[in-house]
Amino acid sequence: MLSSALRRELSAARDETDALFRIVSPDALCRRPVSERHRLIFYLGHIDAFDWNLLARRSMGEKSFHADFDTLFERGIDPEPGHAPSDSPKDWPARDEIESYNARARDWIDRHFDALDENVVQMAIEHRLMHAETLAYLIHELPDADKLGPAPNPDARPSPRNPMLPVAAGPATLGKTAEGFGWDNEYQAHEVPVPEFSIAKYKITNGQFLEFVRAGGAPSPFWEKKDGAWYWRGMFGLVPLPHDWPVWVTWRQADAYAKWRGTTLPSEAQWHRAKTGADPVADNFGFQSWDPVAVDNGLGAGPQQMTGNGWEWTNDVFAPFPGFESHPFYPGYSSDFFDGKHYVMKGASPRTASLLARESFRNWFRPEYRHVFAGFRIVTNHREN
Repeated sequence: MLSSALRRELSAARDETDALFRIVSPDALCRRPVSERHRLIFYLGHIDAFDWNLLARRSMGEKSFHADFDTLFERGIDPEPGHAPSDSPKDWPARDEIESYNARARDWIDRHFDALDENVVQMAIEHRLMHAETLAYLIHELPDADKLGPAPNPDARPSPRNPMLPVAAGPATLGKTAEGFGWDNEYQAHEVPVPEFSIAKYKITNGQFLEFVRAGGAPSPFWEKKDGAWYWRGMFGLVPLPHDWPVWVTWRQADAYAKWRGTTLPSEAQWHRAKTGADPVADNFGFQSWDPVAVDNGLGAGPQQMTGNGWEWTNDVFAPFPGFESHPFYPGYSSDFFDGKHYVMKGASPRTASLLARESFRNWFRPEYRHVFAGFRIVTNHREN
């Protein structure tokens, strides 16, 4: 029999994704806020279709009750830039049809819960929580009139000094052991030797990045310029640019800034070597807020907010660890993206669930992707004096 705690985790994850659809106006459900992604209505069906296909059909051999929906909502898309899907709103089922399908899928799962495999249930929960963040990316791109939520209210503060901190040479442990659930790309745990280096105490801030923009760099996708002044485009409104918040940018922008500073982005191993402890409130993850907070929100002498306040781009292309094996119930989860076209991100954003903020978790996106809540910090491959 599965634990009551696991059942509560599933219920809480459902509440998180259900709440996202309630902040979107009904008229916006069939919109496509990001051209390379599905319309929002796809995700209304996808998350529960994934649970049904995984937990009922694949794990337990249950027969379909709506085979068309099982297929229609089975998997999202990640096309090459400029290759947007060509469907129209009328190609999608009505909302009440999808919600009826979802309710029936959930009812079956709840009635058979104790017979399910714990690791597969954990996969369903974490997949749902990933989509709680994916949906936040997409909803962020909707006009403010199409969603309901609190406008950001940052303090007007300058960017803090961001010193480079030395990190001694030594081993970094990447990946995880077999204990507890993990996605296939997290395995196997292994050590990597890391020479000494120095790393920025904080993520690069809007204030620091503004200097780069004034020197000719491209502005953050989350900035807007009005009457000669820069503003932050938050989830629910525009505010004057908070200079002490982390800048969120594409990998290409992060890489360009690092080169402009005569530095680099950290490797995945360097990120692990420099990693410090995590606190959901100070570091801003686990659905604490919709937008960033100041990079110096926490306390401590070492690198700050390495987990939270925005994912951190690394210099590493997403690739398997030695001994990689695809998960039999989701064989394409990682392997479809071992294509040399995606970069590893580490850490977490404000909309990352605490379950996914574990040190071994690996995220990845294309270098041009503009919508992810991702910042970066810089490193030098020597100790700073």
